[in-house]
Amino acid sequence: MKPSSRPLRILRYSLWAVVALLVAVIAIFAFDRQQADRITSSAIGGPFTLVDQTGATVTEAALKGHPSAMFFGYTFCPDVCPTTLYEATQWLKALGPDGDRLKVYFVTVDPERDTREQMAAYLGAFDPRIVGLTGTRPQIDAMLKEFRVYSKKVGDGPDYAMDHTAAVYLLDANGQMVGTADYQEKQETVMAKLKRLLGGA
Repeated sequence: MKPSSRPLRILRYSLWAVVALLVAVIAIFAFDRQQADRITSSAIGGPFTLVDQTGATVTEAALKGHPSAMFFGYTFCPDVCPTTLYEATQWLKALGPDGDRLKVYFVTVDPERDTREQMAAYLGAFDPRIVGLTGTRPQIDAMLKEFRVYSKKVGDGPDYAMDHTAAVYLLDANGQMVGTADYQEKQETVMAKLKRLLGGA
């Protein structure tokens, strides 16, 4: 072996070792990320008892047996909620007959104003398959905690606003969260997610 070739060979082996190490680190990181996502998703959701806009009692059992899209908001919301409900109406329409297999729930974070009657009147402007859920403040707070939903009252007086989580939760046929549809996410992206969700039902 020529004396000058030995340092090059050592350098080459060292580079290979570094590359192998990087590949192993990336694989471990990806595995840990997947595990974390599964743990996080499984930690979202739990028991609840609310009523829909018709007065019927709805519990966590209603989430079983079909995929669901669940959105938390309030009827006095100036932009995020009506926009998301309009988009959900378009999703159901675009899904065609498969839209009947997807249950869409709109859960209020403002039960003081969002009575059953208010929810019924408000949702009349959107797809009739969208189910509105309300209840007492303790019932709503318990559900928000179970589903890890952020909500905060902003301002005083009758015209107060509510800050809240804007993403739509995507739940599988077991009622377990498997993803989200972000606020104003491109329709083609959301439709691909919904079709995968329905395909796995």
